Amino acid sequence: MNAVGIDVSKGKSMVCVMRPFGEVVLEPFEVLHTAQNLNDLAGKLKALDGETRVVLEATGNYHKPVTFVLHDAGLFVSVVNPVLISDFGGNTLRKPKTDKKDSVKIASYALTYWLDLKEYTPQEDLRKSLKLLNRQYQQSIKLKTMMNNNLISLLDLTFPGINKLFTSPSRESDGHEKWVDFVLEFSHCDMISKLTIKAFAKKYKKWSDKNSYHFTESSCEKIYAFAKDCVSSVSSDKAIVFSVVQAAKMLISATENCHAIQSEMNRVASKLPEYDTVMNMYGVGKAVGPQLMAEIGDPRRFHSRKAITAYFGYDSENNDSGQKTTRSNPMTKKGSGALRRTLFIIMQVLLQTKPQDNPVYDFLIKKKSEGKHYYSYINAAANKFLRIYYARVKEVLNVSEQMT
Repeated sequence: MNAVGIDVSKGKSMVCVMRPFGEVVLEPFEVLHTAQNLNDLAGKLKALDGETRVVLEATGNYHKPVTFVLHDAGLFVSVVNPVLISDFGGNTLRKPKTDKKDSVKIASYALTYWLDLKEYTPQEDLRKSLKLLNRQYQQSIKLKTMMNNNLISLLDLTFPGINKLFTSPSRESDGHEKWVDFVLEFSHCDMISKLTIKAFAKKYKKWSDKNSYHFTESSCEKIYAFAKDCVSSVSSDKAIVFSVVQAAKMLISATENCHAIQSEMNRVASKLPEYDTVMNMYGVGKAVGPQLMAEIGDPRRFHSRKAITAYFGYDSENNDSGQKTTRSNPMTKKGSGALRRTLFIIMQVLLQTKPQDNPVYDFLIKKKSEGKHYYSYINAAANKFLRIYYARVKEVLNVSEQMT
């Protein structure tokens, strides 16, 4: 392992390369911030044997050319808050302070915190990746919905209503829904109703253990009674069962794909400065948080809160005709439809949970009490949420930029 400590100053840097136990690979040497010199530095570091990690302090704009060139060359680069370097080792550097000693200290810091170093990734690249992932996620959700509807239409023939019998949420580890896994095994009501309760309980217990679901006798009895009362409109022949099983497998595959993309979106989004702030907003979770960040991007590209709501279609249209001027209720519906769908989900969460002292929910209820149409008060609340998002995230990004 090669720890590269770079002490950056205006127009030049001091570089030191160390390995564990104080082994100095390259004594501190100076590098000017020219394209040729920085590219030569990248080549020298890439030629080192073993894994190499570069650490440098965030120093206004001075570190940015070095960071960009080394990162672009494929090296692991970590930009660290200067306070952490200053506090490292009890701040034992004695004056007069020298760039050579500082580069050694930074390299030592890299060795000590090797596994905790966070890799630098340009925000612009992260945001592009996140938006691309969200586009794939939206397509996957459409496919999942289509597969879901297809399976239910088949179950309406073989086991009508079974999908509504299971109320447990999707499993967090893989996104699986219990009812889908269940019909993969019991695709026709006859496969249960023709058994004794004891025989079904044995099979259901075995299935629950195999698929890591909690087994209870009460749920077993509930399912058995439901199957006994169920009336199918097709027989349980091999072809019918095969069709249901294949439909369930396709839905499971689509579900796992959505879950995988969602996990990757959270991984990418977590590298952006505003991630924690967004995730702490009421109604936002791992499913919708990265989607918000993907569609909105850096909110500072909008000059005001009014500009961001107008861009995404949450402003109302003016309707001027002759001497009559009215302001119509419908939104302009410009911008990202994916964002509007995401905000709609958040509004539904607020309506269901009724949070206390939440400005968005309070505003929603106020508009509802004024007799506004359902979509009017939902869109008005979404508008307010977007304005709050703009203010909070903009502040976080400005602070983050000042620190780096």
